[in-house]
Amino acid sequence: MITAAYSRCEIAPALVEMARLSSDYLALPFDMAREQYAKSVRAGLVERSLIASARFERTLSALEQLTLGVMARRYQ
Repeated sequence: MITAAYSRCEIAPALVEMARLSSDYLALPFDMAREQYAKSVRAGLVERSLIASARFERTLSALEQLTLGVMARRYQ
C-alpha cells in the first residue's frame, strides 16, 4: 500500500511535465504567428502601434483558446 502511494507521487510530476510540453508543442503555431508579426513590425510592413499590437494579440489569444481549449496558455 505504501509503495503504491509512493509511486503515484513520483509519477505525478512526470505527468505534469508531459502536459506542459504537449501544451507548448500545440501552441507552437501561435508563437510563430506572434514572432512573424513582430518581425513584420520591425521590417516596417505593419504599422508600429500599441493599439494594433494589442488587437492582434487579443485576436490570436482568442484563436488559441478556441483551438486548444483547456490546453491553451493563459495570458493576463
